Amino acid sequence: MSAESLVVEVVRSGFVESTHRARMLAVGADGSPVRVHGAVDALVSPRSSMKPLQGLGMLRAGLALEGELLALSCASHAGEPFHVAGARRILSGAGLEESALRCPEDLPEDVASRDEVLRSGGGRARIYMNCSGKHSAMLATCVINDWPLETYLDPAHPLQKAIRHTVEELTGERVAATGVDGCGAPLFFVSMVGVTRAFRAFVQAAPGTPERRIADAFRDHPEWTSGTTRPEAQLMRAVPGLMVKAGAEAFDAFAFTDGRAGTVKIEDGGQRARVPVTVAALRALGLEGPGLDELAAGVLFGGGRPVGEIRLR
Repeated sequence: MSAESLVVEVVRSGFVESTHRARMLAVGADGSPVRVHGAVDALVSPRSSMKPLQGLGMLRAGLALEGELLALSCASHAGEPFHVAGARRILSGAGLEESALRCPEDLPEDVASRDEVLRSGGGRARIYMNCSGKHSAMLATCVINDWPLETYLDPAHPLQKAIRHTVEELTGERVAATGVDGCGAPLFFVSMVGVTRAFRAFVQAAPGTPERRIADAFRDHPEWTSGTTRPEAQLMRAVPGLMVKAGAEAFDAFAFTDGRAGTVKIEDGGQRARVPVTVAALRALGLEGPGLDELAAGVLFGGGRPVGEIRLR
């Protein structure tokens, strides 16, 4: 499957000052391609867009989380106070302290939350790192199964083997390579076709199944999967029934209740082009909602006022 990449233009004061190329795969309710740009069948690094699959592997291994804490276990959170408190709840429920976490130390990504930490005399901590919800859930899964805690990020660990099996099952592909994600967890390389197939499995699963529990947690608690003001949460609020998960280096994966789904990858990792292309993929599938125009516009500012836009050519 191959087609020309989509070109995204960054226009300032009427001048095209930069361009990004994007891959896009959008499939209809029956799974057939509706819009394709770029080599969507080539290997890709989905980064945190794989967190729902990691969460599913943990549920299948006995993790007992529901609602907002399940959403947080699949999140790239902004470090807002409720995110941090939620990660601590997951750890305490497993009888663990923050010292068990093996993700890097960080400050909250949310600016107001970061400022408050610094104002109060705090600093970088593992619990503030955007993957701390996932890492807390990984540790809780290890406690349930009496698996080693210190090595839970090792690809040979029983937890990571279970997650890899889940990734291969849902994507319908063998993992071609294993790397290391920014948080230290194993990163599995598959194709955009495989990730799209996996996201369709979440929304099409029967109520009460582990897959559907994750999809419902995303849609019921979008701010727990990202942040109060993050575009992924805005997309899910704008289009009820939509599940969206972003990944680093400008990757997005989404699926709608009836099976319409897609993936987006900005080839140079430029995050500013990601959301406009994702909105274009949604609209190619006939998905609309309030606020999408603003998310698609990609407004550029100069001197505090709009002076340009990010647009698809």
